[in-house]
Amino acid sequence: MQKNIDKQTLFAETPVRQALLTMAIPTIISQMINLIYNMVDAFFIGRTGNSYMMAATTVTLTMVMMNVALSNLFGIGGGSLVSRLMGAGMPERARRVSACSMYAAILLAAVYSLLIGLFLNPILRFLGASDATIDYASSYAMIVIVMGSLPSILSLTLAHLLRNAGFSSQASMGLSMGGILNCALDPLFMFVLMPKGSEVTGAAIATTLSNAIACIYLLRAYFRARGEAPLSPRISDARAISWEDFRALLGVGVPSAVLTGLFDVANICVNILAAAHNDQVLAAMGIVMKVERVPNAVNIGICQGMLPIVAYNFASGNHSRMRETIRTARVFGLAVCFGCMGLFELFAGQAARLFLSTTAGDAAAAIATVGYATLFLRIRCLASPMQFINYSTSYSMQAMGNGPGTLLHAFVRELVFYIPLMFLLDRCFGATGLAAALPVGEGLGALFALWLLRRWLRQHGADR
Repeated sequence: MQKNIDKQTLFAETPVRQALLTMAIPTIISQMINLIYNMVDAFFIGRTGNSYMMAATTVTLTMVMMNVALSNLFGIGGGSLVSRLMGAGMPERARRVSACSMYAAILLAAVYSLLIGLFLNPILRFLGASDATIDYASSYAMIVIVMGSLPSILSLTLAHLLRNAGFSSQASMGLSMGGILNCALDPLFMFVLMPKGSEVTGAAIATTLSNAIACIYLLRAYFRARGEAPLSPRISDARAISWEDFRALLGVGVPSAVLTGLFDVANICVNILAAAHNDQVLAAMGIVMKVERVPNAVNIGICQGMLPIVAYNFASGNHSRMRETIRTARVFGLAVCFGCMGLFELFAGQAARLFLSTTAGDAAAAIATVGYATLFLRIRCLASPMQFINYSTSYSMQAMGNGPGTLLHAFVRELVFYIPLMFLLDRCFGATGLAAALPVGEGLGALFALWLLRRWLRQHGADR
């Protein structure tokens, strides 16, 4: 019982900076390790000097990111509700929400895997796969998505539930374990166990195996945490969830999933427009999307660490502590963004060459790809501070149960600003305009997000 009281003390009484660091640092570490393991596939594939393999992993990135969107549906939706119910002193309802979230994630993952398996090739063609990349992309997606979505989605969902119940270290350990394993298994499967030319398949096997082991660890951590927090693995608790709580879960989970899903839609549009130029532009954009995830990973870690503290204090009525948490997270996040912007502007070329050798394979195509990636990174990194404002504002609204606001922000950010700008600027300025659409779209989205958050706080008397 004492450990449960300690979680409440962390959320309600510990100095905000200390509480935020306690929650955020393990999450940032796991985000960075998972970022590394996502990059490892691209890094080792890049050692082949094969731009077509790199383009294939860019095509499949959208489907991999959809795992994140689907896990947010019940992970963030259920997790934020668990935190609010803890703050309101309703542990039994929190247990039912956690159980429902876990089993619903399993069902959702199974359906997603089945649909991708049935329509794999048409989906890959739609996402931008060419005759030169379709076989590589199909091999990767069959293993990582069709066979591997269940452990991936369940792992992320369990991590959200654990984190929002105060077990940030355990959640981060599970996700980090998967990342570390993938870093070790990738070269083994790609260059030792699999024949030459099957590097993409080897990377896929390593990734899926790593996710499965991480999932087993997180399931064990979840079962052990149930004695100290309102978490339940029982099917009977999942069935007992009230319609009111299920609606509240979906009220935050659906906008969160849509937010990530629309991000994937935007990436689909980027891939389609980039592929229309040539495979080198597509591969370059894929490299940049991986590099620019460094500040994003840190800042998502900050936001995920912030979310349960904001949710708990909003539900308990401690609005001043809630606002201080949001402000402190914003300062940390923007400092990361501006630091990374400076590094990317100075070392864009070196960052691009980390992911594609210009001395192996087709050197001419690789050099062209690195040139595009260097230019795109210097343009797109300007979006980083605005992206963090969008993330932190969205997570804050999710923490407070403002599903409609989160959903409105997601639609306006992607469908009103970013995607139309993408097509417009690509048409006017070519591939350079395509890259420039991100900072412009994110800037407009950030202004809209801040207005939405201010309006919500004012409506609920939480702005003072």
